[in-house]
Amino acid sequence: MGDINAIAKQFTDFYYTTFDTDRSSLGSLYREASMLSWEGQPVQSSAKIVEKLITLPFAKVQHKVLTIDAQPSSPTVASLICSVTGLLLVDDSPNPLQFSQIFHLIPDGQSYYVYNDIFRLNYGA
Repeated sequence: MGDINAIAKQFTDFYYTTFDTDRSSLGSLYREASMLSWEGQPVQSSAKIVEKLITLPFAKVQHKVLTIDAQPSSPTVASLICSVTGLLLVDDSPNPLQFSQIFHLIPDGQSYYVYNDIFRLNYGA
């Protein structure tokens, strides 16, 4: 496996740019066995994940990534876990929301797909 930090950065740059411009194009990053947990709601399969993402209740979104941490997730497969934190600007709200997201990336040819995706907004106590 190459530099996992570079792989994680390249993946997250692509993911969030695509999410922010055309969420319907994210389907190629998932497979039928992929699972998304969005604010605790589980969704499985590429089609259902994309359906969930495109029906989220906002028209515009912009992700600002603050941290990316990556670790290998298997001693035998070149897979990795990627943890992201950042800010979301939704529609025309001037107040960003804090989020965290974890991706489990599995190799597929020369690229990776998302096997697990866990998203949470982070609220202050």
